[in-house]
Amino acid sequence: MDLQRDGAEHIPAAFTADGTSALQQLLGGHRASVRLKPGSGVSALLGPADALAGERLPGARAVFAKFFDKSRDSNWSLAWHQDRTIAVHERRDGSGFAAWTMKSGIAHAVPPYSYLERMLVLRIHLDETDGARAPLLVAPGSHRLGPIAEPNIDIVVERCGTHACLAAAGDVWAYSAPILHASGPMRAPGRRRVLHLAYSADELPAGLDWLGV
Repeated sequence: MDLQRDGAEHIPAAFTADGTSALQQLLGGHRASVRLKPGSGVSALLGPADALAGERLPGARAVFAKFFDKSRDSNWSLAWHQDRTIAVHERRDGSGFAAWTMKSGIAHAVPPYSYLERMLVLRIHLDETDGARAPLLVAPGSHRLGPIAEPNIDIVVERCGTHACLAAAGDVWAYSAPILHASGPMRAPGRRRVLHLAYSADELPAGLDWLGV
């Protein structure tokens, strides 16, 4: 898988065993799915991820983080979709950003698409993710198709095909933010913990600030 061509790239052993363990310990108190606010302590452990992002998107910085902890006791599926929102410090009307919502006390908005197509996402795997442990599914090449209307998503996935993003603990998957992606339920014992990081090199307009990490 090639990041430019396919919209996704596998980076094996990006984090050492010690680095992976440090993230596991820091995030161990969280369960299921949580949006991380600045001050969580995660930023101090992101050296390898920041370096990978900078190589692929010069000037990039982590602007938002989520933690997913999926198991058969805390299980869910995600249908095929494009990520369309970003997280910011506070709402600013008149900025050209739309569909404002609050999620876990964090302001989210839909930005102009140009911001999304320049964003990079890194998923740091804290556990092995095989075919039974709900790997991320991506539709290669869909990141180059612009905003995809919901009625057309299944057609695009059929045309692009599907790739399962399998990983070992410490691996990173990088993908272009607009790529179509999905996830099935956990079908194996154990946990599938992933730290999801959004990176951007853009400044926001009209006094808006990225939430940060």
